[in-house]
Amino acid sequence: MELLIFGSLTDIIGTNKQVIDTPVDTEMLKASLLQQYPSLGQVPYFIAINKTMVQGNHPLQEGDVVALMPAFSGG
Repeated sequence: MELLIFGSLTDIIGTNKQVIDTPVDTEMLKASLLQQYPSLGQVPYFIAINKTMVQGNHPLQEGDVVALMPAFSGG
């Protein structure tokens, strides 16, 4: 699975792209990332799967492209 990281999240993770083993779902992905990068727990972010924003827990499949995007505000 390809993991794309945007904005200030790249400072926490240290890169803007990773190829990782596909977790079962987004909750497992977040738990794994939090274990590797504890600072992620302090920053709100959104998840998109294949260019579609998702909320809650969603299943992941091999070949998915998942993006982590920092919370943003507009005016």
